[in-house]
Amino acid sequence: MKFFVDTADVAEIKVLAESGLLDGVTTNPSLVAKSGRKMRDVIAEICALVPGPVSAEVAATEYEGMLAEARVLREIARNVTIKVPLTPDGLRACRKLTGDGAMVNVTLCFSSAQALLAAKAGATFVSPFVGRLDDIGESGMGLIADIMTIFRQYPYLKTEVLVASVRSPMHVVEAARLGAHVATVPPAVLRQLFAHPLTDKGLAAFLADWAKTGQRIV
Repeated sequence: MKFFVDTADVAEIKVLAESGLLDGVTTNPSLVAKSGRKMRDVIAEICALVPGPVSAEVAATEYEGMLAEARVLREIARNVTIKVPLTPDGLRACRKLTGDGAMVNVTLCFSSAQALLAAKAGATFVSPFVGRLDDIGESGMGLIADIMTIFRQYPYLKTEVLVASVRSPMHVVEAARLGAHVATVPPAVLRQLFAHPLTDKGLAAFLADWAKTGQRIV
């Protein structure tokens, strides 16, 4: 499974990129707004830090406006992925952009029918929002299971399932178990993947035993 980080915080991305864990980055207008910076500057910095796909979302809601904004965003860097909403105009823009060689992330997916439409439109990624479905009493991971089942029936569909709105490490683990291609994870959740009390306990014991020897490696 590929790991993307879901943030526009360049400092966070730099640290995580140095760990070798990141395959890409997703941003959205809300995340960019939190940074307090110009979108083009933020995306350019992120693209310089992470060689994989970096999703930058259009703000327009109609076809021509999406294409105009996509042209500007694609000029920033070669690894920019254009993020469009799962609407009729968004899917039309997706088809046009992928035909022009752009990577496209179709976002705000909440049903397997929508995911199938995104794949038919040629999306590079489709982003089902599992946490938001859980919030309203539906099963986010159930949706991932359904989408993966459908996509496996049609090998010619090349769209990757990018699990979004991830709220916990278990979302990541379950998505991996179901065979999802990508999980985009907030930095805090990505760090939680490291955590286990037995790791901490074992390290403390090893360090205590080493201290008793009085030795130093350097």
